[in-house]
Amino acid sequence: MAFQTDHALAPASVHLLHDAASGLDGVIVLHSTALGPAAGGCRFWSYPDREAMIADGCRLAEGMSYKNALADLPLGGGKAVLRRPEGDFDRTALFRAFGRAVESLRGSYVTAEDVGTHVEDMTVVRDHSRHVAGLPLRGDRPGGDPSPWTARGVFLSMRYAAERSLGRPLSDCTVAVQGVGAVGAALAGMLHRAGSRLIVSDVDARAAARVAIETGAQVASVSSILSARADIFAPCALGGVLRHDTVGKLKAKLVCGAANNQLAEPADGDRLADRGILYAPDYVVNAGGIINVAAEYLSWSSEEAAQRVEATPQRLAQVLDYAAATGTAPHDAADRLARERIAAGHAARRAA
Repeated sequence: MAFQTDHALAPASVHLLHDAASGLDGVIVLHSTALGPAAGGCRFWSYPDREAMIADGCRLAEGMSYKNALADLPLGGGKAVLRRPEGDFDRTALFRAFGRAVESLRGSYVTAEDVGTHVEDMTVVRDHSRHVAGLPLRGDRPGGDPSPWTARGVFLSMRYAAERSLGRPLSDCTVAVQGVGAVGAALAGMLHRAGSRLIVSDVDARAAARVAIETGAQVASVSSILSARADIFAPCALGGVLRHDTVGKLKAKLVCGAANNQLAEPADGDRLADRGILYAPDYVVNAGGIINVAAEYLSWSSEEAAQRVEATPQRLAQVLDYAAATGTAPHDAADRLARERIAAGHAARRAA
């Protein structure tokens, strides 16, 4: 299924994927190619139905367009979302089919890891398409699992935002980390080394316990982490956690985390601002992973990739300065800046 539109907010095309032999059931959403090929990871998750899967793909693809635009990458935004089959399945066969689907788009979409996928999956995809990153490291070139880079960008942004909004270093802050998967666990380790006090939670109790042992963190239940007595709340699980019925529970005065689409709707960003809670827009602070992916795919050096990730706080500062100057909430300021860059890309392509 595909549809075309000139509206910057709607996806340029939606491609449904189905391969009965392998169990592949998914969607690739290309939100924008104004700045370059649509780039975004492949999420492998259990969805109740195709409608939920497509809706998630569209939201995530739009976020990737904004993320790549504000990270100054020559990439548009896209996302692949695959439904995890029930029962036993051949994972290699499924990702072979996905690789063929990626190749059929002829370079308009570049894939990599996301929630539920790994380097090994991308290696299978690479056998059928060259439009993939997140492959095993080779020498000193960028590559491999992008999650440590995502965590690094979030950590640096949090350190900056804490000093800006709370007037304190991270060593004097308690951070509640929701979700300690690959990115959340790496972030917790960085915060521990910086001297932060930690509260962690995860739907996988063993993962939370493991991070607690490594960092001395307090473990909270999944239901109580939002209301934990913390200075900073770091959402690092799935999106939509900040909703009309949860924003009021927060005791933290800063939200800065790795999850995509943390706001269930834009109004939730205004609700945070109304409560005096600074929100560091997710796609600004969690761009480290896609920067590493871009560096790998575009053959940049490891030094350039690292420099771009280390500059994440400066990009956050631009957004927060713009928000202050225009009297808008940070989420709105980030959206405006991203749309301006995407619109400029559209204009440049038309002029060419």
